Amino acid sequence: MRKQKRLTVTALLAALCVLLAAGCGQQESGMEISVCVGGSYSTLDPIYAEDIPSQTVLVHLYENLMRVVADQAGNSNVVNGMAKSVETEKNADGTVTCRFQLRSAKWSDGEKVTAEDFVYAWQRLADPDSHSPYAALLSVVCGYQEARLAKDMSLLQVSAPSDTMFEVTLTGNYDWFLREVCTSPATLPLRQDVVQRLKEAGSADGEAASWWQDPTALVTNGPYVAEELAEGSYLRLAASESYGTSQSSPADLVFQFASTAEEGQALYDEKLVDAVWPLSEERLTELSADEEWSPIPQLGTYVVVYNGAVDPFADRAIRQAFSLAVDRNALAELAGVTAQAAEGLIPPGVPGNGGEDFRTSGGALLDNENYAERCQEARRVLSEAGYSGAGLGELEYLYVEDGNTGAVAQALCRQWKEVLDVQVVPRAVTNQELWTALRSGEYALAGVSLEGAGNDAECFLMDWISDSYDNVAGYESSAYDTLMSIIARASDGTARMGCLHDAEALLLEDYVLTPLYTNGTAWELRENLTGACRDARGWFSFSGVTRKTA
Repeated sequence: MRKQKRLTVTALLAALCVLLAAGCGQQESGMEISVCVGGSYSTLDPIYAEDIPSQTVLVHLYENLMRVVADQAGNSNVVNGMAKSVETEKNADGTVTCRFQLRSAKWSDGEKVTAEDFVYAWQRLADPDSHSPYAALLSVVCGYQEARLAKDMSLLQVSAPSDTMFEVTLTGNYDWFLREVCTSPATLPLRQDVVQRLKEAGSADGEAASWWQDPTALVTNGPYVAEELAEGSYLRLAASESYGTSQSSPADLVFQFASTAEEGQALYDEKLVDAVWPLSEERLTELSADEEWSPIPQLGTYVVVYNGAVDPFADRAIRQAFSLAVDRNALAELAGVTAQAAEGLIPPGVPGNGGEDFRTSGGALLDNENYAERCQEARRVLSEAGYSGAGLGELEYLYVEDGNTGAVAQALCRQWKEVLDVQVVPRAVTNQELWTALRSGEYALAGVSLEGAGNDAECFLMDWISDSYDNVAGYESSAYDTLMSIIARASDGTARMGCLHDAEALLLEDYVLTPLYTNGTAWELRENLTGACRDARGWFSFSGVTRKTA
């Protein structure tokens, strides 16, 4: 018989009761707030929503197992959502089973929310035929790889032992699972019958529109329902009568759409919206003039990825030479006012032990000061490896034109030419074209914005395990794989954090990629309002907004 250790988690955070007490109440009578978080949403299908407007709308329409709320200081915290309680059980084979007891709740059409709604949504997310960019969120669930290879989602170890019990078995002890996976827009519950009915309705009308195209037809379980859409202009949400829990929140929430940061800023400056993101470059420049101001770190690092599976980058020395030849300070200056030269793969803002910043505690792993010396070292490494720059021929650098990435690409290719005498031609492609090339291995080097699926260092590092679907560099290292396996099963937080720092250092020492810069952001909320928060992954929650009291 297995000997198993059982732990009970009644809430993710000890402060849950305080937060709930502070948030109790009804919608303020007639209170309406308008917000602008960029342009119109691109999709309301949770497994495909990558942009901030789409994700922000989704987390107001649906509720996940856990949810993100703002505390009285304006910081974001994770509390129970659809999960009334969570019980974890460590199994003898090192796997961990999580059992979520669901609270009593209804969909907006009055039907009961059940555990099967989560099973359907998670299996749909993991299905390779779905081609979701967020499928890897579930790579920590037992049976994930087997299910995708066999295209049999019943192999994914998620189940509904009862209507109110959702059960997940994980391959190890992932500290960030509840905090990141169970709050993600990609893992929101869906009703299979509703999705099927809306798909059939679209087919019957002879339209190619997606099932989510009419937000007012959606059946949702979150604090709001879609009430009115003015295409390209705004989306109005109204408080849901079926949500089933008391909270202080606006009775109406209006998303105003702006095609540029400047348009959004104008809406805010003219007091037409109560919150705005992103801020215009002019406003960011104005804020940065204050030495005490600093942008909010974004959960991503812009990097150069090398195709280590083919020549010339199969040779570590070539990758090292290319990396040493990069002037990160110059590139960060081109990237924008909130950009800063990368000091490692993990960006600032990712938590380490005891709330300490991971990047601060790990220190800088990259030299951003001695560029002249690094250029000499780059030439020496290339020469000792038996190469001349011109002998490498003409190489192509793929990137997606987004903001200042074009200027960065041009400057980067000039650096490689000036330092190594290598001819690298930058080529702008669509995001789809870039990832098609990366996954097929039909590229030499590419500029990629690597964004963590969760606010934990492991989420940046797990993609580079040898058999990972997202290991587009073709990196293979038994030492790295062993480190990541230890991390996945670590029960001691300090030891786990030490291994994460070691794994990041090893990845950079093997020059699998070259981090270039990290970026920051900022947003504004009216001074008379409180209760809004921004998740580290980028999306916003306005459901807890109230007026400040004197």
